[in-house]
Amino acid sequence: MDDLEFRRRILADPNDNSAEMIEAKNSSLVNRKLSDELQQLDTKLEKALKVDVPDDLVDRILFHQSGQTPAKPKTTRVHLAIAASVAFAFGVFTGQFDQILSNAEVIRSAEASSLGQIALSHVHAEAPFIDTIDESVQLSQVNAKLKPFGTELSSLPGHVYYVNHCSFGEQNALHMVVDTPEGKVTVFIVPEQSPTVTNFNDKTMGGVLLPLRNASLIVVGEKGADMDPVAKTIKSELQWQI
Repeated sequence: MDDLEFRRRILADPNDNSAEMIEAKNSSLVNRKLSDELQQLDTKLEKALKVDVPDDLVDRILFHQSGQTPAKPKTTRVHLAIAASVAFAFGVFTGQFDQILSNAEVIRSAEASSLGQIALSHVHAEAPFIDTIDESVQLSQVNAKLKPFGTELSSLPGHVYYVNHCSFGEQNALHMVVDTPEGKVTVFIVPEQSPTVTNFNDKTMGGVLLPLRNASLIVVGEKGADMDPVAKTIKSELQWQI
């Protein structure tokens, strides 16, 4: 029995003690925990439903609803059906919600890590060419390259050696090399919004990734240098078109 079938059956009947269900419960700690939680909930619900009904309850209802056709009294089985629905919802929530959150966090981390790794690979690949260039780029040139991204800089973050568009994975990005208090750094603006602020590094280089409006700002420098202030300064100078 696979995990999906086990969850379906244990949610339908927490007290299913068939041989195959017992074997599935004992096959993993996750299955055992889910089974125990649902059985505990089922017990609590059963206790909660054991309420003494006054002998004259029917008469009271009929008195207050005189002239109306009395509804057919509901049986305990109906209450148990409601309890079963609550147990099902609780089981789905407790058994799967944590896993959904965990999976989402893994996906977000993987996306951020992928952008960082592409940036590192790009810097390493173009270093022999970029390291010898100094084009003394002006603000107007940078903003011309930023125009397709819907933004511009109000001022340069430092001396700009180089700016151009480049291939970044399966998309195009802005590639800029800037002199900063942390030394020469490479800046990328990628038209893909990162899910969170992320730091990354390899053996020789490190960087930071910041979410922007429908884009990501990536700053790469020497390993051990603090890229956060540089990235925040550049981000604060970006002005977005409405």
